[in-house]
Amino acid sequence: MLWIGSGRDAMLAEEVACHTGLKAIFTATDTQEWKKHARRCRVIVLALPASSAFVQEVMSAAQESVRPLPVVILDREGNLDESLIGPSLSAFQHVIGDSSAEEMGARVSAALQAAVQKGLFDIQESWSRLLIGESQPMRELRAIIRLAGPRQSTVLITGETGTGKERVAQAIHMASRRSGAPIVAVNCGALPEHLIEAELFGHTKGAFTGAVGPRMGRFEQAHRGTMFLDEVGETPLMLQPKLLRVLQERELQRVGSSETVKVDARIIAASNINLEQAVAQRRFREDLYYRLNVIPIRVPTLRERQSDIPLLAAHFIESVCRREGLPQKKLTAEALRRLTEFEWPGNVRQLEHAMEMAAALSGDRETIYLGDIDVHLQPASRELSAVPEGFPVDVPTDDLPFEDLMGKVEKLLLEQALRRHGGNKAQAAKALGLKRTTLLYKLKAQEYVAGAA
Repeated sequence: MLWIGSGRDAMLAEEVACHTGLKAIFTATDTQEWKKHARRCRVIVLALPASSAFVQEVMSAAQESVRPLPVVILDREGNLDESLIGPSLSAFQHVIGDSSAEEMGARVSAALQAAVQKGLFDIQESWSRLLIGESQPMRELRAIIRLAGPRQSTVLITGETGTGKERVAQAIHMASRRSGAPIVAVNCGALPEHLIEAELFGHTKGAFTGAVGPRMGRFEQAHRGTMFLDEVGETPLMLQPKLLRVLQERELQRVGSSETVKVDARIIAASNINLEQAVAQRRFREDLYYRLNVIPIRVPTLRERQSDIPLLAAHFIESVCRREGLPQKKLTAEALRRLTEFEWPGNVRQLEHAMEMAAALSGDRETIYLGDIDVHLQPASRELSAVPEGFPVDVPTDDLPFEDLMGKVEKLLLEQALRRHGGNKAQAAKALGLKRTTLLYKLKAQEYVAGAA
């Protein structure tokens, strides 16, 4: 929702946004800032006073947008001459007199509904704003979400690290009939093995040391909503039968209790590892895999949708500038060309970090040059240098400090594995034959030793 008005309307705009579930963007009538937001909003609210010419300009912009936008005019003094507006393709609401946030929210919702009835757009697809891009892979992804969202079936999202699997899960939830209920997310690879069962299923008082009271698990918190299991491939084997039971029977038992608790939650899972391969290696149960893989959705890499990079870059730059209070910036043609040519091993997340760094390094400049982002655009071959021939640690000729020597070897192996897998800890752990939690522990231990030194 784009709200154009005076400073006194800013609070009202936020309250109306809460009533309608829309995000509010507030701009003043004495600037032209509103124009750059108009093409991205779903409804415009214009709070008078404003000149007749300005009202006509806003209505023209709404009519000439990619899709005609509904407009609500708040006219407290009742001075607007509607004949000045002329015929408009937009759904139009003229509100006369002071109105509460609840009343304005109802008028905004009515304008949106009128736009839907006119076929201007589908109000039910508010989830699509989470997925930026107009490439063929993104259009196909939206088409799948459009079909799968309203269903109750379990969804398995796969894709490389940084492609936006969690955003896809949020879009599916918003497209479902459960969108009014919460989506509860759990990263199965980030929880210690001895805590993950209690985290997912809850526990009773005294179930284990530190359980000073009963606690509801994440599945119960997601009742009537959606449960998102991120990095589901990292779920410990001993817990997988219990997870399978929840998916099959829609019931669970808290740790330390024999009482059965019924849960009604749609399951969306995500993994950046090959679960079929994990099944073949007996690291993941085959029956659980098939139970999760009812509707498979693969999120495309950024390399597969390079035409979306300009849109994504502009979105990230605008977001960070708005958050940090910086002037809006734009990329030079050279910088944009390099962005679209780069392969982006870290996918959308890496691009986002590159734009955040560029906005910071460009200071008060409104232009972002290639040098502001060059550190993120080094070819992978420069970063992933091969280990030199021979043993990489010097062995002393006299006394052998074995602990220190092995610590150095371990540090080199961890660093090399992370470099080869683009910083993906799950894949690095797999390459080293370690559990992800073990790898995290070793990395923290190395940081502690370095800090002590």
